Amino acid sequence: MKLVIVESPTKARTIGKFLGDGYTIRASMGHVMDLPKSTLGVDVENNFAPQFEISADKKKTIAELKKLAKEASSILLATDPDREGEAIAANIAELIADGKLPIAKTKKRDHMLSAISHKPIQRIVFHEITKEAIEEALKNPGSVNEDLVAAQIGRRVLDRLVGYKLSPLLWQKVRRGLSAGRVQSVALRLIVEREREIGKFGKENYWTISVALSRVGSSHPSLLKHDAQGSKGKDTSLVSSSLNESRLPKEERMDKEGEKSTFNSVSEGQPAASSNSPTVSFDLIEIGGKKIELQEKLTLYDGTYTVTKTVIDSEEKAKDIEKDLQSKTYTVEEVIQKETKRSPQPPFTTSTLQQQAAIRYGYSGKRTMSLAQKLYEEGYITYHRTDSLTVATSAIFAMRKYIEEVFGATYIPEKPRFYVRQQKNAQEAHEAIRPTKAQVTAEKVAADLGNDYAKLYELIWRRALASQMSDARIESTTVYVAADDSDKTQIKLSKPEIQSIRSSDTSDNLARRVLSESHPKYRFKTNGSVLLFEGFLKINPFGLEDKKLPIFKALERLAMRKVLAESHETMPPARYNDASLIKSLEEAGIGRPSTYATIISTIEARQYIEREEKKFLPTSVGIAVNDFLVKNFSDIDDIPFTADMEQKLDNVAAGEENWQEVLREFYGPFEKKLEVVKKADRVEIPTEETGELCPKDNAPLVIRVGRFGKFISCKNFPACDFKKPFVEETQFSCPKDGGKVIARKTRKGRTFYGCSNYPKCDYAAWKLQDVKRDLEQGIQVKPVKKSTSAKKKKAKQ
Repeated sequence: MKLVIVESPTKARTIGKFLGDGYTIRASMGHVMDLPKSTLGVDVENNFAPQFEISADKKKTIAELKKLAKEASSILLATDPDREGEAIAANIAELIADGKLPIAKTKKRDHMLSAISHKPIQRIVFHEITKEAIEEALKNPGSVNEDLVAAQIGRRVLDRLVGYKLSPLLWQKVRRGLSAGRVQSVALRLIVEREREIGKFGKENYWTISVALSRVGSSHPSLLKHDAQGSKGKDTSLVSSSLNESRLPKEERMDKEGEKSTFNSVSEGQPAASSNSPTVSFDLIEIGGKKIELQEKLTLYDGTYTVTKTVIDSEEKAKDIEKDLQSKTYTVEEVIQKETKRSPQPPFTTSTLQQQAAIRYGYSGKRTMSLAQKLYEEGYITYHRTDSLTVATSAIFAMRKYIEEVFGATYIPEKPRFYVRQQKNAQEAHEAIRPTKAQVTAEKVAADLGNDYAKLYELIWRRALASQMSDARIESTTVYVAADDSDKTQIKLSKPEIQSIRSSDTSDNLARRVLSESHPKYRFKTNGSVLLFEGFLKINPFGLEDKKLPIFKALERLAMRKVLAESHETMPPARYNDASLIKSLEEAGIGRPSTYATIISTIEARQYIEREEKKFLPTSVGIAVNDFLVKNFSDIDDIPFTADMEQKLDNVAAGEENWQEVLREFYGPFEKKLEVVKKADRVEIPTEETGELCPKDNAPLVIRVGRFGKFISCKNFPACDFKKPFVEETQFSCPKDGGKVIARKTRKGRTFYGCSNYPKCDYAAWKLQDVKRDLEQGIQVKPVKKSTSAKKKKAKQ
């Protein structure tokens, strides 16, 4: 009998489907060893030796594994293919060998031997739980990768040193019960810095102007006019512009000058719009030959932010322009048509999956990873903790075959697509996240696991298959329009000049030349696009909609129907949400794929941040903690340091650095800094007064943040111990009984909105938009059930 050890029962059950009777599969239920909770657990005087111990709740599991190991002919460690999984495998191997299997770097991938039975302990690695992948792993067993284990130990020890050394300082200088973490503190700083950047942002008003224009119909007034009164008594007949001959139907093209004209003479004033001609909105982009859009770049803590506005900075200016445009003549200056291609995005990494799940479904990183874990363990997707864009060649051809069978050969490119990650510390050995079998649809997952799993699976499935599909082809059209006084938009040319221009210029080039010479006062632009071939958009649409434009012709006159001036306000940089925070952490090189969700959930659980409409806001406690750490440990609580430390840990995983040396370089200066900061002043957590007075001592009541969220207490605390729950009211009334709608929390901490008269009224909604909808549309009010005691009381009466 061969013993296979994995982390979870679900994974064990799925693997069991593919292995025969000769295998026994058991789950370790996650980590089996860890540093002690009550003490530091790191011997800083002895080369930072970690003092790992068996977790109290895993002693029974280890005893069972040891018993099974004695009976087994060999032991296979099949934990997850990352640093954490490697460390779990190493700990299990050491415990089975009764602690006689040292964790040390080995040059050869020799099989490990259990000290209790001299049976081989082998490591197998697979990135998807399928029959093919497991059979391949069984054919190529190896040993634990000691470099990955060393990197995990280094990370764990480093985080323990930072957390256990900084947290007591926070207790002394800020408030009891607080804690700090190396990576979490930088994530908190990002949120605090952003809130302050928003507070410092000076909003400015500006205006944009657009005009609604339409074609005149079958009559297209010409911009060019033959000089009827020129020298030497030239011909007085009007000359056709002929500048768009290549765009006209064949029968309307001019073979030589003097034949049929497709343009009529210029009429006085605004041309009349055709009743069936569609109206198109054009945006003002230039005044007097100068662009009206202004851009200003602001330097933020995590990069730059571009503020866009226009030179129209007052309502008076906007009204003057709006009035001036009423009398202008509008002429098509240029029509640019070109075919563009849009290529598919690569399959998901951990980071991009969490970002898209947050954008599409509002999932937190923790929720996304929980769903993905189950999908992986059930064998539906490849391993979900990865930053690689690599896809197995066999999987690429399987997806291409599926696409061709379902959609046709035109939907696959001539050659397979291969994606390369530019990030230097990407884990190339892993695959990107993809379905294990292309033919398995979301409907199958929904039937097996439920809708939430199916939604995430479909997101993964669409992205992965689209990554191997053809480009989408789009025809984009840009139309420029000049607006000026009527007499300024007519250029008089003689016959020889017209003939010379025609022989050397295309129609569009001539249009640009003529209108540039006329120096129009205003210039407008509009864009249109038509999807010619959907390609990968067939399976993974981006919400692209056709915007078809009429067939505008260069130099034709347009009829103005409406001028619209709109006021705007420059917007500050947005607060972080799950997607944008994860993106910033990844771009800065902070954290690893397995840590993004934990980083956010940790600072949220510590009440350092809170959510408002899915955006992160720092609490007063979070601001106090951040300010203390930035003031006293600015070299540690900063992006460059954290990113550099991540790089060094990656170097350890690659066998290029020693984890003890990395920690020694960090800990010396850190320990000295700790002694200095012990003398620092205590930080006061700011509080917000409610406007109420304490019933005990008449002092102001304030809002505080505790371990379980906000509460109201006396300003004189702890001298006065009065406190009461904090109730966050909204501006809405309950659609059922008219009571106040307040924010509440589920047992798991998720915010919802319910009636303040609960339990008499059971109205509840997840979003304020739902409350607003119910108020507008009305909901069916269910009668409140009377209690049994109330019924008995009424009967007695």
